[in-house]
Amino acid sequence: MKKITTSYFFLLLLMVVACSPKTNEKVVTEAISPVPTEKSLLWKIAGKDLIQPSYLYGTIHMIDKKDFFLTDSTVAVFDRMEQVVFEINMEDMSDMSAMMGMIGKIMMEDGTTLKDLLSKEDYKMVSDHFSGLGLPMMMLERIKPMFLSAMSGGDFDFTSPSPGGGMGEDIKSYEMEFMEMATAEEKKMGGLETIEYQMSVFDSIPYTDQAAMLINSIRGGEGEGDDELSKMTEIYKQQDIAGMQQMFKSDVDGIGKYEDIFLKNRNQNWIPVMAQMAKEQPTFFAVGAGHLGGEFGVITLLRQAGYEVTPVMSTPLKELPKKRKKATKM
Repeated sequence: MKKITTSYFFLLLLMVVACSPKTNEKVVTEAISPVPTEKSLLWKIAGKDLIQPSYLYGTIHMIDKKDFFLTDSTVAVFDRMEQVVFEINMEDMSDMSAMMGMIGKIMMEDGTTLKDLLSKEDYKMVSDHFSGLGLPMMMLERIKPMFLSAMSGGDFDFTSPSPGGGMGEDIKSYEMEFMEMATAEEKKMGGLETIEYQMSVFDSIPYTDQAAMLINSIRGGEGEGDDELSKMTEIYKQQDIAGMQQMFKSDVDGIGKYEDIFLKNRNQNWIPVMAQMAKEQPTFFAVGAGHLGGEFGVITLLRQAGYEVTPVMSTPLKELPKKRKKATKM
C-alpha cells in the first residue's frame, strides 16, 4: 500500500464569457419539478437577477482513474466561466502555514484517545490499517475519528461518495482537476465556506459515533464494503444525483444519521453565497454530488429562491482536455 506524503496528510486532515464560442450543450427545458429527477452532473443556473448564466457541477472528491470522466459540455462551459468556486477555496489548501495552524482543532478534547473509544480488537484493526499507510498510532491517538475516517477512505467531505483507497497514481480528484484547469486559464477561485467551518462540522458529532464511522470506513476499504463502493461509483458514472443522495440518506446508522449537519444546513447556507457570486460574474460551482439532489439539495433550494436550474445533457469526452493558459487580451 502506498505511503501518504506529509502534504497530502494535512490535506486529508481538513477537507471541496458572452463572446465565447457556442457549445453543443443540450439544456432540458421541459416542465420540471422542484426536486430534480434528471440524471446529470452539470446544471445551468439562469433567470432572476442573472445577466449571464452560471453552472453547477456535482463532483466525487476521489475516484479511480479508470472511472474519471468529463463531458464535452462541462469543458465548454468551464472555459466560459470567469470564476470557479468549490466548497472551500482550493487555493487555501496549498497554504501549508495555514494548515499547520489548524492542527490543534483536529484533536479530541479532555484528553480523550482512540483507546477510550474502541474495543481492543477494533483498536488493533485501526492501528494495523494506518501502519500500512505509513502512519503510526502515536501520531493519531488523539485525532478526531472523523478525520481518520477521511484519511482511511481517501476522502475529506463525506457528502460526496468516494471510492477511497488512498491517494496514488490510480486515484483522481475532480476538485484538483478543476483547480488545475482554473489555474492554467488564470480564473479566479473561491469557496462557499471556510476550512474552519468544515472542521467545526465534526464537532457536532459525538466521538462515540465518529469512532463507529471510522470502523465502518476501514472495514469497507478492506473488502467488506467493496460492493457498496462499486455501487457508489456506478451511480456517479450514471450521473444519478438522486440515487447518490438516497444512498447517503439510507445510511441511517452512519453519516445519514446526521443528514441535517452534513447536507441540509450547509446547502441552505450556500444559497445566498451562490446567488451573490453568480450575480457578480458567471461562475462554475463544483460541489460534492451528494449536495445536488433531494428535497433540501442545492438544485431544489436554488429553484425555490427563484432561479431556473436545468440539467445539461452531454456525453463523456474520450480524451481529457490539455491544460492551457488563458489567451492574453490585446
